[in-house]
Amino acid sequence: FQDLFGVSMVVPLMNLHIKSLGASHTVAGIIGSLYGVMQLFSSTFVGCWSDIVGRRYSLLACILLSALGYFLLGTSTTVFLFAISRVPVGIFKHTLSISKALLSDLVSERDRPLVMGRFNAASSVGFILGPVVGGYLAEFEGGFYQTSFFCASIFLLNGGLVWMLPWSEENTGNREHYQDKGTNSFSAKSNHDLHLKSTTNRAVPNSSFFQSPWIQVATVLKKIKGIACSNLWDIFLVRFLMSVAILLYYSNFTLALEERFGVKPLFAGYLMSYSSTLGVLAGCLLGPITRLYGHNTYRLLLHSSTFTCVLILLYASALSIWMVILSSTFLAFSTTIGRTCIIDLELTAGGNEASGTLLGVGQSVTSVGRIIAPLLSGIAQEFSPCGPPSLAVGLALVAIVIMNANKQKYCSHGSAKLKNQ
Repeated sequence: FQDLFGVSMVVPLMNLHIKSLGASHTVAGIIGSLYGVMQLFSSTFVGCWSDIVGRRYSLLACILLSALGYFLLGTSTTVFLFAISRVPVGIFKHTLSISKALLSDLVSERDRPLVMGRFNAASSVGFILGPVVGGYLAEFEGGFYQTSFFCASIFLLNGGLVWMLPWSEENTGNREHYQDKGTNSFSAKSNHDLHLKSTTNRAVPNSSFFQSPWIQVATVLKKIKGIACSNLWDIFLVRFLMSVAILLYYSNFTLALEERFGVKPLFAGYLMSYSSTLGVLAGCLLGPITRLYGHNTYRLLLHSSTFTCVLILLYASALSIWMVILSSTFLAFSTTIGRTCIIDLELTAGGNEASGTLLGVGQSVTSVGRIIAPLLSGIAQEFSPCGPPSLAVGLALVAIVIMNANKQKYCSHGSAKLKNQ
C-alpha cells in the first residue's frame, strides 16, 4: 500500500515538472521511454537475484535504491538531474514483485490466490489515494519537491519495516513444505521444467548476498536460462495477450467516450476511479470465488478471460453510455481476478523456488505489452474510435484459444493439486 501510495503521488506530477524545467515534449517522452526500457530488462534480473540472495536483502536493496532515486528527483533542478534520478528507480523499482514472491514463499498454493488478491486490493487503495494527496501537496510552493521527498521518506519507512520483520529459517521451511505438497508434481512433467527445478534448487542461501558479484551474476544467468528452456511459454503468451488487450481498452477511453457519446473527460475520470474502486472489492472477494471454483486456478482464469473478452466487445459495440458503465463495472472484477490467477498459474507451473524469477519474467512480459499497446492503439484509431477495443477483443480471443489448447495440461495439474491438499 505504502509503495504505490508514494509512487502514485509523484507520477502524475512528473510531466508537469519536467516541462517546467524547459524540456520539450520529445525529451520528456524519451526519458519516460528509457524508464520503461530499464524496467523491462531489469525486472527479470532483479526477480532472479531475489531467488539467489533471499527476499530480505533484495527487498531492502530495492527499497533503499528507489528511495535514493526519489530523493534525487526531489533535488532535480535541471533536465539532466531529472533523467539521472530515474535510473535507480528504473532498475530497482521492483518492490511489488519481490513482495509477491515473498508471499508465495510463506503461504500454501491453496491460499495463494486469496493472499495475492488482498495484496492487490491494498495496492489499489494506495493507487487511488496517492494522486489525491499528491495533487494537494502540488498546490503549495515547491510542491513537487515536497512530494518527492515525502515519497522517498515512505520508501525509507518501508525499509525500516522490512528490517524489523521477524525473519527466520521457518520461512524457508514453510516454502519447502508447501513445495513438497504438490508444486513439483506438475513441473516434473517435462524435462525442461526439471532443468528449471534443478537450476533453482542450486540457489544458494541468503548469505550469498555477501559472496562475489560474479557468482551471483552467473547464477542469475543460469536461472534465467532455466526459465527460457521451460515449457511455460503459453502462460507468458496468455499474460502478454491479455495485458495488451486491457491496455488497448484503456488507451483511448477518454477520447472515445467524448467522440462516441459526447461526455466530458471529467466523467471518464470518475468512471475510471469507480472501476478502480470496484477492483479493490474484487480483490477482497477472491477467497470466496476461488473456493467456489474448487481452487482450480486454470478454470477461473479461463472464465475470467472469456468474461473480459465479452465485456470489451460490449464496450466496443455500446449504443449508449449506460452500456459502457455496465461493461466497466464487471470488467473491474474480471481483470482483477484474471491478473491474480495468471500470477498464481505462473508460480504453480514454474515452482515456488523460482518465484522471484517467474514474477520478474512476467513483469517483463507486461512491460513489453505497455510498449506495444500505444503503437497498436494509434494505428487502430486511424480507422475508428472503436478500433482499439475491437483489436483487444481479437487478442483476448487468441489468448482463450491458447488456454483451451493447453486445457489437458493444466486440468491434470489442478486435479493433482487438489489431491495433495
